[in-house]
Amino acid sequence: MSNKHPIIAITGSSGAGTTSVTRTFENIFRREKVNAAIIEGDSFHRYDRQAMKVAAAEAEKAGNRTFSHFGEDANLFAELEQLFRDYAESGTGASRKYLHDAEEAAPFQQPPGTFTPWQNLPPSDLLFYEGLHGGVQTSSVDVARFVDLLIGVVPVINLEWIQKIHRDKATRGYSTEAVTDVILRRMHEYVHYICPQFTRTHINFQRVPVVDTSDPFIARTIPTADESLVVIRFANPAGIDFPYLLSMLHDSWMSRANTLVVPGGKMDLAMQLIFTPMILRLVERKKRLSPP
Repeated sequence: MSNKHPIIAITGSSGAGTTSVTRTFENIFRREKVNAAIIEGDSFHRYDRQAMKVAAAEAEKAGNRTFSHFGEDANLFAELEQLFRDYAESGTGASRKYLHDAEEAAPFQQPPGTFTPWQNLPPSDLLFYEGLHGGVQTSSVDVARFVDLLIGVVPVINLEWIQKIHRDKATRGYSTEAVTDVILRRMHEYVHYICPQFTRTHINFQRVPVVDTSDPFIARTIPTADESLVVIRFANPAGIDFPYLLSMLHDSWMSRANTLVVPGGKMDLAMQLIFTPMILRLVERKKRLSPP
């Protein structure tokens, strides 16, 4: 953690909805004129798209049915930790971009599914990370210890799978069977690398559908925001103005002393209300400690 160079991290698995949460933060940064260095977790994968296919095939051939983007072997955990350490100490560090599609790749004149060269970050007010491993810890790496505000995005598991199935079928052309195979292959590392992060978060957002999602593999539609509730858990509720939040978020209630439940359609507003003052406090603390 760093007073001079704060780090915010959004962590959640594939299909959890972290990208939507990132858009909310980008709106806050733009409105409050906060200059954030935005890092995508995909940029710290070990392999580009083609190399990952080769590595997965080799792992399969060797009898490893758990090799996936969720685990240590397919990611640069040490480099991610180094970035967070460097940023916390000096406000800079080395990063790159993963080019997901042709539109992203065109300005760099590279094929989709490849990485841009490593570059030092430009000056910024804070570092914002969104990806799979913002709070990861292993026997040799501890990324979470450098994060000033760690946020988990954790839909209930059936909803997470529904969202992933629909996204991968729509944007990547996968069949339901292919996505199901990916889910099964990732389960071991989901349990060992993804889930433990949510015990280290400062705040978790968990979307809970209020419609039947018993069999996520045959669901024809993703439950809408209005068909969901959002459970917001604060690791430390001290200083959180729950009466204010309850008054601003109609039909919300407290289910525990540290847990707020809001209608799914109010998730964006809840994030705006909760995180705007937190971000401003981090930036103000940075300004007080930085030389003129």
